[in-house]
Amino acid sequence: MSEVNKQVGLLGAIAIGIGGMVGGGIFAVLGEAVSLAHGATAVAFLLAGFVALLTSYSYAKLSVAYQQSGGTVVFIDNAFGHNLLSGSINVMLWLSYLVTISLYATAFASYGETFFTANSPWWLKHALISTAIILPSIINLISASFVSKSETLIVIIKIILLVLIIVSGLFYVEPDKLDPSKWSEPFTIIAAGMIIFVAYEGFELIANAAAEIKDPAINLPRALYASVIIVILLYVLISIVTVGTVDETQLLQAKDYALAVAAEPALGRVGFTIVAIAALLSTFSAINATIYGNARLGYALAVSGELPLTLKKLDHDIPVDGILVTTLFSLLIANSIDLTEIAIIGSAGFLLIFALVNFSAFKLRKEINANNIITLIASLASIAALFTLLFHTHHSNPRAIAVFLGFIGLAIVFEMIYGVMVRKHWFQRQYSMAEN
Repeated sequence: MSEVNKQVGLLGAIAIGIGGMVGGGIFAVLGEAVSLAHGATAVAFLLAGFVALLTSYSYAKLSVAYQQSGGTVVFIDNAFGHNLLSGSINVMLWLSYLVTISLYATAFASYGETFFTANSPWWLKHALISTAIILPSIINLISASFVSKSETLIVIIKIILLVLIIVSGLFYVEPDKLDPSKWSEPFTIIAAGMIIFVAYEGFELIANAAAEIKDPAINLPRALYASVIIVILLYVLISIVTVGTVDETQLLQAKDYALAVAAEPALGRVGFTIVAIAALLSTFSAINATIYGNARLGYALAVSGELPLTLKKLDHDIPVDGILVTTLFSLLIANSIDLTEIAIIGSAGFLLIFALVNFSAFKLRKEINANNIITLIASLASIAALFTLLFHTHHSNPRAIAVFLGFIGLAIVFEMIYGVMVRKHWFQRQYSMAEN
């Protein structure tokens, strides 16, 4: 891409990162963090943010070095080559975005149910989950441009809403609720931070847009660091307001829609309703954007031969098969796994992928001019975070561990079978055609 086509400035790049992080995640996982960390919820978000900030350094260095074709897939391929490891991780990335869509859809349903009676039928939640996935899929099939055009406005609405909750709620904070005596034990606080880590994963979208950013050597690192720091600040302040203004019993009863409850002390029932509507809008738009991105990730992986070739078919520049496959698997995951398990699986998936990205930066440190100490610390921190999450989950939710390991096994088995039986033959045929 030529320099004249680089239209995204620093503020635009920061907006991409903030929009990717402040999607549906905070609406989905805030209550989960409170249920584990209690009065230390803000500390849990701070710890998760620290791992994200360390990882953003690796993304910054790698994005500048590979700005013409940036992104997680490219970084891992350049560090480890096209092999079983990189191929499995690329498939795992695609699967992790399916989990993210499922997380947002489940959060959409949780906030949507607040508009119905307390004794709503069992099928309502599944109907709302399915609606939250199917409607964005239809939008993606009809008009890809609508997705990108609508995101900017929705990001602005989300930020204004969060700032409103913070500014209005800070005056109602009761310091006693935040006292260290109300905190969980240190290991549980760390585990809570890692479970809700999925709320930070969207900053890597800046790397995907590297080729479109002006002055990338300067603006890519600044955008990555600034977006993560701003979101850490937002999440920590939201946590302080939530825990400091609402009784924990009430928060735990409304765990799946805790952010709406956090608006009530300052803004009353009107505030609850406004936040619930905004949560529906935010999670819906996040699903919209993630389906858009994952269908195109599937297209890119299909072009490189790492996913079935049917996913690289385009109809008027729209990856129809990719959207349909993404929709189908997201529906299956969202309607069969509960919110807590989805959050755990999503966070574990991205911690694993980010650990590989950090190790990629460490391995390529000379080529990308990266600090070996920072990239090593980032690598160790992300892998330690992953093992902390898995160890805690092993005792508290073994089913989530089984599902996560199943995802890894699926990615490895798929890569082994598809790589040997299909892709190798496809590449040989492409090479033979090129010679002729």
